[in-house]
Amino acid sequence: MIGQQQIASIVDRYDLKKVTIATIGSHSALEVMDGAKDEGMKTVCICQKGRDLPYRRFKRLADEIIMVEKFSDILNRENQEKLRGLNAVMVAHRAFTAYLGYDNIENNFKVPVFGNRSLLRAEERSAPRNQYYLIEKAGLRHPKIYRKPSDIAGPAMVKVQEAKRKLERAFFIVTSYEDYKKKAKQKIEQGVVTKQDLESAIIEEYVLGTYFNLNFFHSPLTGETEFLGIERRLQTNLHDFVSMPAKQQLEMDMEPQNIEVGHTPASIRESLLEKVFEMGDKFAVTTRKEYPPGIIGPISLQSIVTTDLDFVVYDVSLRVPGNPIMATTSPYTKYYYGQTMGVGRRIAMEVKNAIVQRKLREIVT
Repeated sequence: MIGQQQIASIVDRYDLKKVTIATIGSHSALEVMDGAKDEGMKTVCICQKGRDLPYRRFKRLADEIIMVEKFSDILNRENQEKLRGLNAVMVAHRAFTAYLGYDNIENNFKVPVFGNRSLLRAEERSAPRNQYYLIEKAGLRHPKIYRKPSDIAGPAMVKVQEAKRKLERAFFIVTSYEDYKKKAKQKIEQGVVTKQDLESAIIEEYVLGTYFNLNFFHSPLTGETEFLGIERRLQTNLHDFVSMPAKQQLEMDMEPQNIEVGHTPASIRESLLEKVFEMGDKFAVTTRKEYPPGIIGPISLQSIVTTDLDFVVYDVSLRVPGNPIMATTSPYTKYYYGQTMGVGRRIAMEVKNAIVQRKLREIVT
């Protein structure tokens, strides 16, 4: 594990007047760089060949582009040296963790990362002290977990990765063990999932309600956990298949999939905000105890609100959650700051404040 002292020694050699916000060119890179530019900061984007068009087309965002054959090449010594030479602070998002891998991030990536790099792995349900563990320790509720398919007693969500596209999800809903066997066999035969991945899948109770992705930001500089806003995911082919009349849905005999392709904004009734604040505060306190120094920056508690107005957390993002729509639609950041903003700008604000206070060590690991 790369130690905090090692990262601190790198930060101490940085020119604090020339700190650069760095990001992998995927997932939420545009939002990260846009927020940095709004705060007058320099940016560098690591692009994989053949996937660089968006980052060149929006010319305002990337001050420098580092081209690589594959994203994991950023681990090469010369690329890491270049990032350190740019006084770079890397912002973690889903593509960063997926393409570099947790072992490399924890042991081989010797560039300061905004946030707590040791906490990133907890997002994976297979980790020992994973998101379920943290949700429970925080006193929050998550869907009931069925330890094996034969335990299924009612509607359930089978959470499994796609066979060919490991960043995409092939989640499917079942109503019983018999239904599970039928659909699992069908998806294996179709090549959508593998038998091996299915054996390690998580099977959760399907909780009925309205889902909200609750986005927070914990600042080590202020000690506060801010509620930034809400978004919901647009998924294909679930949307807009469900808007069709039931008769037509049945006639099509098609299995919906949950491949995320976009986002839409949402707000929550004011009387529920107290519960929302408590959720964010409890989760931040728990991570500080379990993964010191705890959360640094953004987290998302993806939740369902039931008819009893209880919150059930079904997923946690422990890095930039990827919701650019919030930058222009969140009333909650306006309540804090007098203007709407997204996670990208809030990160840049934290980095700038840390530089001014000479506390950059406290927000990177």
